[in-house]
Amino acid sequence: MKRFMDKYVIRGITIGAVLILIYLALNNITGILGTISYLAGLIMPFIVGGVIAFIFNVPMKAIEKNIKKLVDKKCKKQHNKLVRVLAYFLTLIIIIAVIAGVLLIVVPELVNTIADLISQVPVAFNKLLAWLQTMLASYPEYEEKLNSISINWDSVLANMMNFLSIGTKGIINGGIGAISGLFSGITNFFIGFVFSVYVLFQKEKLASQCKKLLYVMVSERRADQIVEILRLTNTTFSNFLSGQCLEACILGALFVITLSILRMPYALLIGIIIGVTALVPIVGAFIGCAVGVVLIMMTSPLKALIFIAIFLILQQIEGNLIYPHVVGNSVGLPGMWVLVAVTIGGNLFGIMGMLTFIPISSVCYALLRTFVNNKVEEKNINKNKFDK
Repeated sequence: MKRFMDKYVIRGITIGAVLILIYLALNNITGILGTISYLAGLIMPFIVGGVIAFIFNVPMKAIEKNIKKLVDKKCKKQHNKLVRVLAYFLTLIIIIAVIAGVLLIVVPELVNTIADLISQVPVAFNKLLAWLQTMLASYPEYEEKLNSISINWDSVLANMMNFLSIGTKGIINGGIGAISGLFSGITNFFIGFVFSVYVLFQKEKLASQCKKLLYVMVSERRADQIVEILRLTNTTFSNFLSGQCLEACILGALFVITLSILRMPYALLIGIIIGVTALVPIVGAFIGCAVGVVLIMMTSPLKALIFIAIFLILQQIEGNLIYPHVVGNSVGLPGMWVLVAVTIGGNLFGIMGMLTFIPISSVCYALLRTFVNNKVEEKNINKNKFDK
């Protein structure tokens, strides 16, 4: 009886303490959020480093595996450290080459496109007026008002320059804060990059130390479950990253080839933009489509409509054939649940939600599937019942 009473007394004290802590937290929410923000700022370089290490580890692991096979065939003695150094630098060179290649293609094309657009704005406006005059020819009162419209483009440009000169003062005032923020961001990235190098070169040792700490802190059975979940999470996120990049490359190449064959303007630029924006699951390509429509419309509204039709066709191919098989299969998540994960993640957390909810959902799906299958086996349920 005494043990029973002690149990409920302890439980009551615990619940009361939790309620008091919640009450204090709600009354000091501003201070708590400020403290969280401060702590997040302190560990931000290491978060950045962890993300960089994870991204680098996906291609680096495959490169290291292949180099090790080649070295083991040629040499009797193992050179694991040398292989890892070589794999890291090859990964670094590949990533820098891809980023530099995209920038070298996109930036000149973008500059030329902006120059073309600026030169075509007056022409496009005059064409629009001429088209409206033709359409409103049967309405003299509207045509008269339309003919009275005239724009002095020199005056427009002068006003724009005046606006920019006035805005320069505000830019200068905010310049110090912007430079400070930029310097802080560069510092965080540099520290994070150095931290990622340490993580990548000592990942086995770090994993061993974390496992040792985990098995000391909790029971062995619970530690085994946590390790299995972490292993599944790592595999799923790695597969998702590689699958998403592969899908974006395929989609971008499809647009470049199709638009080039049909002699559409800005084919290379639009293909690269769609490929980059397609890294955002499902909806990213639509952002690239909007940019493409704006670019092509300045050249020819009819070609812009044709581009929309091309996009819808290729998007159907990508959405129904490429994406579910490339990304869906890479994370072990059926295509229907990929769409659900993207929708929910986007509504809750925006772009970051879209990027993370697919692998998170895949982990939950795999854990739930394992749990259900184990329960079916424990209860000796006839599996034929599920096919009816």
